[in-house]
Amino acid sequence: MSIDMVLATNPHIQRARLLCIASLVLLLAVCVAWEWFLAPLRSGGSWMVLKALPLLAILPSIVKGRRYTYQYSSMLILFYFAEGVMRLFDADPLSRVCAALEVVFSLVFFIACLIFCRNSRVSQ
Repeated sequence: MSIDMVLATNPHIQRARLLCIASLVLLLAVCVAWEWFLAPLRSGGSWMVLKALPLLAILPSIVKGRRYTYQYSSMLILFYFAEGVMRLFDADPLSRVCAALEVVFSLVFFIACLIFCRNSRVSQ
């Protein structure tokens, strides 16, 4: 059975894939809004907005359902989780809200990636 057939027939894989896409888009939006205008490190915007570029780079492959991208992006997303946890202790309340959203979306993405990878294994 090919990977395309497995992807098309398994509802667990479809739900995990949609959850990955949604959480990745939301995480991307939070990262850009946070560092650009909501609560940037410096007033007027911050170069930290560039942290969204790796998320933007993996988005097309996540949408296509490429298993290898899910595997390595599940490790990449842990950097965003760590940053969110560290910035939860910021003095600015809006920054703490953005950090909490970053933690939630990165956890959802990570768990959905694990579910996708586990269920999309094709036995040879």
